[in-house]
Amino acid sequence: MTNPTSTTGPLGPGSAPAPAGRREWTALSVLMLPLLLVSMDVSVLYFAIPEISADLEPSGTQQLWIFDVYAFVLAGLLMTMGVLGDRVGRRKLLLFGAAAFGAASLTAAYANSAETLIAARAVLGLGGATLMPSTMALVRTMFTDPGQRAKAIGIWSGVMTGGIALGSVLSGVLVQYFWWGSVFLVNLPAMALLLVLGPILLPESKNPAPGRFDLLSVPLSMAAVLPVIYGLKEMPSQGVRPLYIVSILVGLLLAALFVRRQRTTASPMIPPALFRARGFAPAVVLNLVSTFAMMGSAFFTTQYLQSVLGKSALEAALWSLLPSVPIGLAAPVAAVLVQKGVDRAHVVTAGFAIAASGFGMLALTGTDSLQLVLAACGVLASGIVMVMSQMTDLALGAAPVEQAGTASSLLETGSEFGGALGMAVLGSIGTAIYRHRIPSSAPAPAQETLGGALAVAGQLPGRAGEALVTTAREAFTGGMHGAAVAAAAVLVLSAVAATPLRRSHAGEASPVAQDEVAQAAEDGA
Repeated sequence: MTNPTSTTGPLGPGSAPAPAGRREWTALSVLMLPLLLVSMDVSVLYFAIPEISADLEPSGTQQLWIFDVYAFVLAGLLMTMGVLGDRVGRRKLLLFGAAAFGAASLTAAYANSAETLIAARAVLGLGGATLMPSTMALVRTMFTDPGQRAKAIGIWSGVMTGGIALGSVLSGVLVQYFWWGSVFLVNLPAMALLLVLGPILLPESKNPAPGRFDLLSVPLSMAAVLPVIYGLKEMPSQGVRPLYIVSILVGLLLAALFVRRQRTTASPMIPPALFRARGFAPAVVLNLVSTFAMMGSAFFTTQYLQSVLGKSALEAALWSLLPSVPIGLAAPVAAVLVQKGVDRAHVVTAGFAIAASGFGMLALTGTDSLQLVLAACGVLASGIVMVMSQMTDLALGAAPVEQAGTASSLLETGSEFGGALGMAVLGSIGTAIYRHRIPSSAPAPAQETLGGALAVAGQLPGRAGEALVTTAREAFTGGMHGAAVAAAAVLVLSAVAATPLRRSHAGEASPVAQDEVAQAAEDGA
């Protein structure tokens, strides 16, 4: 059983991994509560924003910040908080994040101005940035047996994916029966439970020799991440504009400076040796590709359900829960296959192939294909979750346990980049095809987006409006077909790239990587 007061967590040389007991599995269930809520907060405002707008009367810019500030702060602070957890203790940082998340949720629920709500959402992003890598790092330290860790990470992946889908549905139900602040109050019981049970059930663990903390790398990492995320997130809805291109280029330049500093400073924030651990770098990249596909598909399917099939937002959210059934089984099945002796590379390749076939199904849809779209969503998401759970397990097993928080934060940051990139690239492909298929004689708003076409059609008489709706829906579906084919091609290439992966039986970092990290810590001390 894990010692609740241990500070190191790594196994001694030649020692066998100790199997987790009832305490660890109970602790895992406690950890899943904040993870579920953090993932839900990505989509929890979908139905609440109309009531928020009526109550707080935010400007257009303020409304955008109410939506986006959470994701921006979360993405910008993930690396910093992962590294900080390795230094001060993952449980300590987790409990701090829970307290911040709970306090911010209470403030957001009773916010009486748009400025207050934006500030509360920013603090929620701060809390989320501490909770997400801390939960994953604690899973790494609690489950040292590779088989048990794979099962735990499978559960982690399923909860994370399910939370995003559940957030919008819960938002619709709460707003229908209560007031908009209730979407934030649901966070309080889970955070209170974590603060009570966390110190009892969760072990403390941290890097025993972290070296000096490079303060300059903190703002440099944020300056590298935020401009890129901003540009990628805005392009799908606003189009490819010079401002967004410049933002991405500035972010990439700062990212190059950040990487250079990590390679040259005596005590780097992100040890370069971590990327030389066998399997770690490929796992981060393939995990990024997975979220590229997941979020890219969501960009189209959510609009398809509402704007093409004409479902209400709540109806669309409820229908989108159906694919969650096979998704919940995908990660555990992948873990069992690897434990039964199937090579991890084969499982990952199969996952990418399954996801690619899901995109192939999307490419066959018409303007009235509810069942086919739901089936496609279930197939492609199941394949992606298989890949994500295995890549998470591979990355955490490859990284030294002392660097569990850092490794977790890099995976999560890669996921944020992948999601934003998927919506930007696939969204741009779909938009380009849509605009090509809309007649030039159509009103200007109709040539931009399907939503604009539906708004204009509502003002046109009789058959003219119906004809525009039909044309716009066919154009959007054609754009979804083109994006699906492009995404399937990316996944097929990723399947080929995954074939050289080797399954790690020990589930630990390579000795070379461990020695390099240890030497770096000694040099920085």
